[in-house]
Amino acid sequence: MGVSLALGLLFGAAALYGGAAACGYQSCSVTKPNMLNVHLIPHTHDDVGWLKTVDQYFFGVRNDIQHAGVQYILDSVIPQLLADPSKRFIYVEVAFFARWWGLQTEAMRQAVRQLVAEGRLEFVNGGWCMNDEAAVHYSSVIDQMSLGLHFLQETFGECGRPRVAWHIDPFGHSREQASLFAQMGYDGFFLGRIDYQDKAHREALREMEQLWRASGSLEPPVADLFTGVLPNGYNPPMSLCWDQSCSDDPIVDEDSDENNVQSLVTYFLGVAAAQSKHYRTNHIVMTMGSDFQYENAQLWYKNMDKLIKHVNAQQLRGSHVHVLYSTPSCYLWELNQANMSWSVKQDDFFPYADGPHQFWTGYFTSRPALKRYERLSNNFLQVCNQLEVLAGTRANVGPYGNSSSSELRKAMGVAQHHDAVSGTAKQHVTNDYAKQLSSGWDACQVVISNALASIGGSKENFMFCTYLNISICPLTEAANKFMVMIYNPLPRHVNQNIRLPVNGSHYSVTAPDGQPVLNEVIPVSTFTRCVQRNRGNAINELVFQASAPPLGYSSYTISKLPSKSLAHSKLLKRLYDQTLPGMQHLSWGIQNEHLRVLFDPKTGLLKEIQNLDKSISLPVSQNFFWYNASIGNDDISQASGAYIFRPNASEPFPITEGVRLYKVKTQVVQEVYQNFSSWCSQVVRLYAGQPYIELEWTIGPIPIGDGLGKEVITRFDTNLQTDGRFYTDSNGREILERRRDYRATWNLSQTEPVAGNYYPVNSRIYIKDQKVQLTVLTDRSQGGSSTADGSLELMVHRRLLYDDNRGVGEPLLEPGIYHDGLVVRGRHLILLDTAESSAEQHRLLAQQEFMAPQLVLVPGGGPPYQPGQRSLKQFSALRQALPSNIHLLTLAQWEPDSILIRLEHQFERGESANSSMPVTVNLMNMFLSFNIITIQEMNLAANQKREDMRRLIWQSDADVASHRSARKLDPTRIVLQPMEIRTFLAQIQQESGI
Repeated sequence: MGVSLALGLLFGAAALYGGAAACGYQSCSVTKPNMLNVHLIPHTHDDVGWLKTVDQYFFGVRNDIQHAGVQYILDSVIPQLLADPSKRFIYVEVAFFARWWGLQTEAMRQAVRQLVAEGRLEFVNGGWCMNDEAAVHYSSVIDQMSLGLHFLQETFGECGRPRVAWHIDPFGHSREQASLFAQMGYDGFFLGRIDYQDKAHREALREMEQLWRASGSLEPPVADLFTGVLPNGYNPPMSLCWDQSCSDDPIVDEDSDENNVQSLVTYFLGVAAAQSKHYRTNHIVMTMGSDFQYENAQLWYKNMDKLIKHVNAQQLRGSHVHVLYSTPSCYLWELNQANMSWSVKQDDFFPYADGPHQFWTGYFTSRPALKRYERLSNNFLQVCNQLEVLAGTRANVGPYGNSSSSELRKAMGVAQHHDAVSGTAKQHVTNDYAKQLSSGWDACQVVISNALASIGGSKENFMFCTYLNISICPLTEAANKFMVMIYNPLPRHVNQNIRLPVNGSHYSVTAPDGQPVLNEVIPVSTFTRCVQRNRGNAINELVFQASAPPLGYSSYTISKLPSKSLAHSKLLKRLYDQTLPGMQHLSWGIQNEHLRVLFDPKTGLLKEIQNLDKSISLPVSQNFFWYNASIGNDDISQASGAYIFRPNASEPFPITEGVRLYKVKTQVVQEVYQNFSSWCSQVVRLYAGQPYIELEWTIGPIPIGDGLGKEVITRFDTNLQTDGRFYTDSNGREILERRRDYRATWNLSQTEPVAGNYYPVNSRIYIKDQKVQLTVLTDRSQGGSSTADGSLELMVHRRLLYDDNRGVGEPLLEPGIYHDGLVVRGRHLILLDTAESSAEQHRLLAQQEFMAPQLVLVPGGGPPYQPGQRSLKQFSALRQALPSNIHLLTLAQWEPDSILIRLEHQFERGESANSSMPVTVNLMNMFLSFNIITIQEMNLAANQKREDMRRLIWQSDADVASHRSARKLDPTRIVLQPMEIRTFLAQIQQESGI
């Protein structure tokens, strides 16, 4: 059917129905109360990159890899909907839809608006992508969801707002994800993948649908979300796939020898009856579609039309099955109207397995460099967002060019996809994800430079050194004098340890107030020189501690001093205390004001940590190990791969039994360098005044010449009596207790004692007994576990030789830039404290690591940005620091005339005697850089006024949830309860001179 004819039919239908059609639940088709209603949901699942890049998927190129062209799916579906008012379709990934929308004529746009207004084209989920749930941080999830939902709101208004969350493909589901969805106003959540044992258990008990209580701190029903498990993942029932990529027979209802109506109707009725036994109401759902389907929508709709016609005709012969086109929200509405009481779930859906030896826990760590880059990119995006607001339009149009945060926002939205940050895409697609992030960084560097020139009053040659983790920065290596601007995105004062590659041996560091700052120069390590591979030429590192005010910056001036007679070799001798395994120094270690770290005199491994403030001493042995990745065998063919972790044995191999050591000791920092092998090293570091130990590890290239794939872990062994319990964060927020070989909702038959006990770790993991807690903070998402009492391990890198047969079609080899394997460098921060007081430390330090200060380097000497404006060496956008338990989660430009502000209480209920108390802040008197003119409180995604939120009410078998009325907004008294996030849209007026 031609598009013009379809448009004519649409407007004719609108006139026929009197223009009274409505979206949402009012648009749902009539069901039959005394029958089994089968809701057919036409849908396509369009990965935002996986086997092909985002562009390759959208345009439909590289069909030799996978036949898929998203633009043609939408081109094909819309005319089918326009031609028949009974048809329905749902769409999910706004990254694709927004691109398609930009290519359409105004006539087509108007037609699509009408379809959305009538509920015939329904958006579900509505984020920029369908994000992963294991390797993502809650901040990035909120951002990518808000990005997509904002587009839908701007384009379609209230009818574009999804009522249903739809995560049909992510490989396991987090409790925090459900909590966020609930706070965004969703009425329900549908899942495609849960553990095979869990699913069998639920089917037997008819608990495929229940209420998920997704927070232990937020008062019900704030984080309650009705959650349903779909029967076939997200595929249609067997034999009922009618896409051009399917091989099932079409329905033939002509007078022909090929007529198969009776057999297919009989089969369908049997499938519906069998499925209904696992669900509690007279409504069931069938997902009619799959990956990149509906490129030829006529095939699907023509056969579904026949299916509906012939199955419903059986009602005249006594059948009690009624089939209809539907949507997830219409199905959800019928479940809500059933007025049933539902069971309650309080844990999460990790780990996920689709068979006895098939635990999808490898992707918690897969592609660790991309995982770190994504985490850094979010940090940089928040800085970019904040400065874009603080400087106003001068950040977008300024002396360094015209730019905005939009490109990095979209790149970060794509990076949250469940085949992106998860590490489960092909190598060339992973490279493209990194390329998109890099382009976003470039755009935000312009924004930040414009903003700093505007705020600071000086047009400088701002520089961003992105290889500081391997001691490369051309400016600091060559310049005799330069300035370091340290921008702090947190709403509280922070101290930051700065390390800069230099070639001098003596420097002066001057604080913004003109006071000298203690600093030290130490040699660049051999570990770092190996990673550099002749990039950069610094022989030393300048180390000092800087501080930055809340939501602001401090500028430190660095000057190279004349070299003294101390040669570089003598500097090495002065700083180093080198020793080997077998040394007799029984107390060999390092110590600062808070901690003492001791090493075993025979092996050179860490052996003990002492908290001097609390008089706690804990034997801790730390080493690196590797699991031999299974390649499968005749009995069990499953191999370890990008998704699946399956070691050949439960006990890993140590990389070495003893390490070579040397020590660097200065007033600013003390370091112990441990060389485990040619491809594994670590620095154990104590900074002056800091209550944590930093472990900087460097892994790779992982050797594979022996034909063995390797999964590398760091393991901490203690004498803590942990009773099989350990603790991990949920997407960086609430903490969940994990128990070895245990699931809260079914009796687990454990088949993989290591992989089956791995969980995602986004920011921290810890073990404890009644008195002492050992916490490890991560700098990216990783897989972690406690495979034995008193032990804690994190997987840091993996390199595999075989594919795990989950679709990606290539082994996780990661060639790296030199094509001999990827080298990864990362950090773990170790905290030892009493069990009752640990929360204060790990909450605040984890947040500071996630929202770390951004360094901007300046050669100096630039002209004033504006005539007569005084250069600022220190700046804060806040009138005063916020309480330490309150986080400024979001400060971003939303519309040309409005900004988005999110305030977050970052402690759980009962977690801390002091920090878990409610906090009241004055939003109207918070900022120095601008005045708030008007303000409106919104839901978490900022696509609905909070006062207009009317979520469906569900009855549960547990305690009765309260239903609080909307609070009247008083912006001078914003009260935040534990774990509460409050979101505001504000119109502002910039202060003059800023």
